[in-house]
Amino acid sequence: MTTNDESNKDRTPEESTSEVRAADVSLDTAGGMLEPSIVPVSSQSGDTGHQQGSVVRRIVMGNGFVSVLAVIVALFLGGLLIASTDAQVAKTAGYLFARPTDFLSALWAAMTESYVALFQGSVFNPRQGLAPLLETMTVATPLICAGLGVALAFRAGLFNIGAQGQIIISATLAAYVGFAWHLPFGLHLLVVIIMGVLGGAVWGGIVGVLKARTGAHEVIVTIMLNYVALFLLDFLLNTAAFRRPGDSSPISPRLDESATFPVLIPGSRLHMGFLVAIALTFGVWWLLNRSTIGFEFRAVGANPVAARTAGVKVSRATILVMAMAGALAAFGGIAQVAGTEKVLTGGVAAQIGFDAITVALLGRSTPWGTFFAGLLFGAFRAGAVQMQIQTGTPIDIVLVVQSLIVLFIAAPPLIKSIFRLEPKKKKKTPKAAPKAALVNASGGAK
Repeated sequence: MTTNDESNKDRTPEESTSEVRAADVSLDTAGGMLEPSIVPVSSQSGDTGHQQGSVVRRIVMGNGFVSVLAVIVALFLGGLLIASTDAQVAKTAGYLFARPTDFLSALWAAMTESYVALFQGSVFNPRQGLAPLLETMTVATPLICAGLGVALAFRAGLFNIGAQGQIIISATLAAYVGFAWHLPFGLHLLVVIIMGVLGGAVWGGIVGVLKARTGAHEVIVTIMLNYVALFLLDFLLNTAAFRRPGDSSPISPRLDESATFPVLIPGSRLHMGFLVAIALTFGVWWLLNRSTIGFEFRAVGANPVAARTAGVKVSRATILVMAMAGALAAFGGIAQVAGTEKVLTGGVAAQIGFDAITVALLGRSTPWGTFFAGLLFGAFRAGAVQMQIQTGTPIDIVLVVQSLIVLFIAAPPLIKSIFRLEPKKKKKTPKAAPKAALVNASGGAK
């Protein structure tokens, strides 16, 4: 004890401070066996220094902000592609160096004209009012539902590429119940929803069972099941049970009125399915952030080995999350046949299941991010037709913009480097303190 007191007297204040910090680091890391915590031991009593600056930095550096920048860059490059096909731009490019302002004016006019037409076809048109926005919400409904199914699987570390097949199966079952069963109003729609959800859940659950029991990769299985669902639908539409009487085309009879979603606003196609999509978004948010099973899903997605060690049944979680993902995607198929189309055709799923993957990626696999990403892609699809009619811009340019969005979202370092959003490098904190510092610190405490 005397030796420690004498050594403490001989130390300078700087040496004592460094030794205490080293002791804090060692206590924080259990002698180097654990990673240092985000908040140092010395600051865990409530130190909030630089908190306001860190909040701003989190907003700027966050995934949501990077996604917004990715959309902006994709729209800009898409605008350049649109301008490259414009005749006036090509004409002014011939004397670019003589009168560059003419070229830039033509370039800007071509870009803005197309995007203004896209906006008028998807959000607001002076002649139609908010009718384009209602159409955007209608088109976005199945995208949001299917996107939630993909996003939920992503959060659990699984790739649900089978939303397309899950939509087809759910739409097939829901449509059959809708036109073949004649039930009272209210009950009929409820049975349609239940049958569609069961179909999607079973189709997704098959993937989960094969993944959990045999180790089959979910990407391969879901892709194969997409083809199975597609060819099964083509077969059924050519049978007497599904084909419309007196019609040789592969199209089903129209669903009973009692089996369809009510229209929310007369004169539009917006139906109650959009409200269901909002409810599903809130439900998935609650599941992931407020429920035990959601915590297990996220734990399995972060580290299945650690989750298993902590007592999580990984196999059960895998089966359950794929079944729930299929059920969520099923609402996309139900919205198509019971809300938008009201008939079953071979193209009922269109490319919704594949676009849902992009929607989930753009939304960073978060429920509300997926919701707004679905609205954005719904706007693209709803406004593309108007853009082609008004400006003659090929409708495929929207697909190019969507592809560019996926490209930039998949490479966030590229976006951060373009806008110089790279975080400042911080000094590394030592993982373990010298033994001498621990001895001195413990001696001084005595």
